[in-house]
Amino acid sequence: MTTVNETYAHSLENADLRAFYEAAGFAGRVGWGERPAILVIDMAGAWADPGEQIGSDLSAVSDSIVRILEEGRRAGLPIIFTTMAWDPSLAEIGEVVRRKTPHSELMLHGTERVALRPEMGRRPEEPLVVKPRASAFFGTYVDAMLISAKADTVIVVGCSTSGCIRATAESAFNRGFHVIVPREAVGDRSPSAHAANLFDIDARYGDVLPEAEVLDHLRALPQTHPRAAEE
Repeated sequence: MTTVNETYAHSLENADLRAFYEAAGFAGRVGWGERPAILVIDMAGAWADPGEQIGSDLSAVSDSIVRILEEGRRAGLPIIFTTMAWDPSLAEIGEVVRRKTPHSELMLHGTERVALRPEMGRRPEEPLVVKPRASAFFGTYVDAMLISAKADTVIVVGCSTSGCIRATAESAFNRGFHVIVPREAVGDRSPSAHAANLFDIDARYGDVLPEAEVLDHLRALPQTHPRAAEE
């Protein structure tokens, strides 16, 4: 016998739950705009090293991101990386954040914990934004950089699905951007949190798509940046 909990278990594959949300007026399709940009969220040591306090094995996620970055660079798309870090004084973190997330006290400027993983291959023209909170838009100039690049779509990749990915997707949605989340290119230390938040992002903030579909779209884009043809 199917229980209520099984019927409404969060999963992108749960057709009953999707139908329930659609009937309530959720889960419309955002689709692609005309000018995508890629936001790579927090692919740094603290999150991507399983030996770290908040780390987990994101090797498959990293591989997916690298493939997406390759096609994005070929097309000359704007690419923005983020990490989270604070001054050793800890004053800018704030008491509430320190109480709720004590691990924040270890995320200090200049440490390996907040340095990007080398496989991301960040290039000099790709900015690295140090954000003070979960969303890439909070307390940063990410929205201004996207507007300057005339981007209307953000491809959000990285970690963690239940935290910084969801927060960034919500902020982008609230600012009127098309939000695309390649499902293989985001990860979380908790599989259940990952599944639940992928469903919620897809229902509320953007379109969660297979990596293959995202790559096909990027490959069909013309090269728009003068450096793209030379690399």
